Amino acid sequence: MTGMILDGVLMLLLVAALGYGVRLERKLTALREGQQAFASAVTDLNAAAGRAEAALASLRASGQETDLLHDRIVKAREVKAQLETLITRGSVAAPVPAAEPVREAPPVRAAAPAPAPAVPQDDERAARMAALAERIQGLAAPSKARAPGGGNVAAILGAMTANQSAKQSLNRARRSLDEDLFAA
Repeated sequence: MTGMILDGVLMLLLVAALGYGVRLERKLTALREGQQAFASAVTDLNAAAGRAEAALASLRASGQETDLLHDRIVKAREVKAQLETLITRGSVAAPVPAAEPVREAPPVRAAAPAPAPAVPQDDERAARMAALAERIQGLAAPSKARAPGGGNVAAILGAMTANQSAKQSLNRARRSLDEDLFAA
């Protein structure tokens, strides 16, 4: 009889151990799933940290480019102010006499009707201004009898040339500034 009692107790202990094992297996399964989810979360967090580092580096580079662009804009404004001052001085120093009308040379027509860029137009205008200056000098040379205004022709010519070159410089500076601003 004691053998059966011991066998019964042993069976009860085995059933209890079996129940505890099943319960422990469920907990271990849940722990493994949690560990896999945690590993996935860590992987996602690591990828997000990498993206944040790349975005931060890009932001720093953009900040440096912005500082460089700001410096260029400040310099361009200074140059613009200087050029405007030079143009103002040139236009003040070069009054055009109203007594004698000045005729412009007829524009030179090209054989091909291809559109010309802005720089050749400036060169063409400079050539026309030089031709006009030569005409003014040609008109001023024979009229030495009218000497009161004869000394002004050279001054007017110099002022017109300076004004034209200042305008060309301003146009080049504007084009350069536009290219710098919109290059990026």
